[in-house]
Amino acid sequence: MAATTIHCDFINPKDIIMYQRQVSFKEAVERALKENYCNFSGRASRSEFWWFQLFAFILGIVVEIVFCWNQNVMSIVSGLVGLALLLPNLGIDVRRLHDIGKSGWWILLSLVPVVGWIILLVWYCKDSQMEMNEYGPVPNIVD
Repeated sequence: MAATTIHCDFINPKDIIMYQRQVSFKEAVERALKENYCNFSGRASRSEFWWFQLFAFILGIVVEIVFCWNQNVMSIVSGLVGLALLLPNLGIDVRRLHDIGKSGWWILLSLVPVVGWIILLVWYCKDSQMEMNEYGPVPNIVD
């Protein structure tokens, strides 16, 4: 028996399932520090965002442990590390907001104590928009 192919012109493109590849810890850190150090355009997937946040958290703890012998040195080194990570962190925050279809200016919501932080946390946990939006194509799409 010969196989038959059915051609459908009525499939809605939104019904097609797309898969988003989860980036690794190393890949997320390299993207944030090398490719996108001061990049506020484009999109960052949820995995890329959270892996970088984990990296920044672990780095902060390591600095505190290594320099715990001297409070002044620890303060200086921790301030320098925080300053070095400021732009990549702001960039990945803005790109994460872009990924869910929000303007990067919503980052200013972090200036509102508690309520603003909770809203941003919920947004950071949301799934990516699985279609191209005004900020670019879906990141990490599996072909």
